[in-house]
Amino acid sequence: MQPSVLILGIGNVLWADEGFGVRCVERLAARWSFGPGVTVLDGGTQGLYLLPFMEAADRLIVFDAVDYGLVPGTMKIVEDEAVPAFMGAKKMSLHQTGFQDVIATAQLMGYCPDHLLLIGCQPEELEDYGGGLRAVVAAQIDPAIEVALARLRDWGVEMRPGVSDATYLADPSIRQDAYETGRPSADVACRVGDARFFPGEG
Repeated sequence: MQPSVLILGIGNVLWADEGFGVRCVERLAARWSFGPGVTVLDGGTQGLYLLPFMEAADRLIVFDAVDYGLVPGTMKIVEDEAVPAFMGAKKMSLHQTGFQDVIATAQLMGYCPDHLLLIGCQPEELEDYGGGLRAVVAAQIDPAIEVALARLRDWGVEMRPGVSDATYLADPSIRQDAYETGRPSADVACRVGDARFFPGEG
């Protein structure tokens, strides 16, 4: 029987490389279709709101930008009991604390997935509000997806080229291509904010 799998991208697309995890699940969902029991989720910065999805999953794959202290764009894989400890070792954003809470709460309640796989990428830029992924980080999306696909095959998950259910993904207007190509230039947009998110102002 195929396990129930949650494929989760976490992060904040408004802060440049913080959006790595979300962009990974977007691209995965645009290229692959999975059998029953697989949920592809843009978890954003939802924290404890992710608990119901965790409860329903036997296996968990997480994409995220994580500060490993490595060269920007370096991908690193962490598994099972090392995942919560590793994400808490060097916090760089609020969502990491939130996701630690999700895992800890799921463990306390007895429904944490049996297997955890964190596919992380070292960010280059986290301070460019409204900015997109830097090239060295964007280049790791496809390799990260390949790691996930290999693990899904090991778990016996049905998959084929196609498109996944987009129920739990962000609106197309904020997905990577639309978001990054629609950003105003630095000459006309203040880098402490993005007019697309403040309608009626400016």
